[in-house]
Amino acid sequence: MSRRIEIEITSLNGDVATWRAAGAKLPKGVLSTSLVPGGPVIGGIYRADIEQFMEGIEVLAVLPPKTASPLDPRHERVELLPKAAQGPDVIVTYAPKGRGGARREGSRDGEGRRDASKRPTGRPQSKDRATGAPGGPRPERGPRSETGARPERGPRSDRPTGGAARTGRPGRTERPSGPVAPPMTTTYRNALLATLSPEQLPVAEQLLRGGMPAVRSAVAEQNKNATAQGRPTIDPATIERIAEDLLAKTNLALWKDKAAGAIGAGRELRLRDLRAVVTAAKTVSLDDEGRTQLKELQASLTARLEVLRTQWNEKLESAVTSKNVAEALRLVARPPDMSTRVSAEMAAKVVTITSEALTADLDAAKWQEIVNLTVDTSIRRNVKPVGIPNDDACKALAVKNAGAIPEFAKLLGMKVPPPPPPTRAPRRAPTRRAS
Repeated sequence: MSRRIEIEITSLNGDVATWRAAGAKLPKGVLSTSLVPGGPVIGGIYRADIEQFMEGIEVLAVLPPKTASPLDPRHERVELLPKAAQGPDVIVTYAPKGRGGARREGSRDGEGRRDASKRPTGRPQSKDRATGAPGGPRPERGPRSETGARPERGPRSDRPTGGAARTGRPGRTERPSGPVAPPMTTTYRNALLATLSPEQLPVAEQLLRGGMPAVRSAVAEQNKNATAQGRPTIDPATIERIAEDLLAKTNLALWKDKAAGAIGAGRELRLRDLRAVVTAAKTVSLDDEGRTQLKELQASLTARLEVLRTQWNEKLESAVTSKNVAEALRLVARPPDMSTRVSAEMAAKVVTITSEALTADLDAAKWQEIVNLTVDTSIRRNVKPVGIPNDDACKALAVKNAGAIPEFAKLLGMKVPPPPPPTRAPRRAPTRRAS
């Protein structure tokens, strides 16, 4: 399927012109000059319909660049007539804040206390409702003390003042602690920028923001603005040479800042973030200080993995001892890291309890759950189920997974199918700042 992009003509050679995507660094292909309306011009920007093939890109058609459309030459533009301003349909007047002390005093001075006789006699007063009879006597209050005063309340500090005190739940600021992201530090970046010359400083700032693509975008934007304002443009090649000289230093400063943040976070740092910082060290050229940081991070990563492996082995041993087949299969399928493997002795135990559990007398739902968990493990081909329940769903599941668990094919009297291909999660393309 074709798509449309903007291309820039870079050179002409007879009837052939080389082109590149607008804003790109290198030419991407060639095209015939007859496709360009009005003839190609070096440096000109055109719209092109292209088709992507394995061997390259083919230009199908070239269109002139977009131009600004005239402003309503036929006077067909629809004019919006402004509506006359109207006042609000509803006027809202807010009462003054506070407990209404000023309003209460004004009502006493101006109108005096409202007379109870002016209230409707058909419904009971608020004080009379407590007695259950309209117009009845005022209910008596509790007994007073010998001095005539009512008992005083306790201090306000002893009484609950909010939802947290009433329900016993922690306040908003008291959140449970947990793994955190590595804090961002700029120590090494600032130290690098302080050693650069004035002409290197803006280039290094762009490298720190987004690598070489950020530098090229900044140069293109600056040249575009300079052309529009009639000022001289800068040479992109010169800027790229400066950026290439500074690229290794900026990458090292970025990594050392991440390493310093990971070291400062300690055990509060998430394991995946710690592993990412250690892995990113392979993409930079480390100095002595960087090697020291990497050694400390590797030691921390190894220690944390050892703790996780120990806990994982203990849980697996407990699941096998209690013959919790489902939990044992889940642990085998999800080790703490990719380098952890189940020992041969433990794998044999899990295979034994799984094979003994898959009988024809087992509940169909439980049987299907164990089969699905077994298929996700690396020991699935060693499991030998005893039987299959007399259930259509169980038989269909056995036929489906006969390639992963060959014993199903023997129980069903069918030929053993080939094992299924390994399922791998799609990997993201690595993002590098030096691209």
